Amino acid sequence: MDPHLETEFRDFVESRWQPLLRTAYLLTGDHGLAEELLQTALVRTHRRWRQIERSDAPEVYVRKVLVNLHRTWWRRARRREDPTGTVPERVDLTADSHDAYAAYERRDELWRAVLALPPRMRAALVLRYFEDLPEAEVARILDCSLGTVKSQTSRGLDRLRTAYETRRDS
Repeated sequence: MDPHLETEFRDFVESRWQPLLRTAYLLTGDHGLAEELLQTALVRTHRRWRQIERSDAPEVYVRKVLVNLHRTWWRRARRREDPTGTVPERVDLTADSHDAYAAYERRDELWRAVLALPPRMRAALVLRYFEDLPEAEVARILDCSLGTVKSQTSRGLDRLRTAYETRRDS
């Protein structure tokens, strides 16, 4: 690769590492997997950097690679999943609201509900609400229509609300 392009790529990675890593973490829910996902995405980006750097949106390209890679990983992981015969114990979040751990437990419960969403729905929510991207940008990254982004985010929020209400009522 041309040394000038190599320098541009290195500068891009250094300047965008943290925001991209945050996106990867929000997609995977695991710090180690997030780093692995981002590194894999950057390797793929590096291979095409000559074409990408000419566009005005290399970060959009990397986010798209992150989402697509995560979706692929998620499908593979689902096939390897071994269900257990026991249900994990759940914590009563409605008990003492002054409990020092109550806020953490509610956040953890929400995070588990986010991680249970299908990859495309989770990606739409992560990009739209955690990354605060406009719907048009999310549609561009996910390579789908604006209507699909709206329906995926709406359904995702509905699922999260239902999970929270079910948890609160039980």
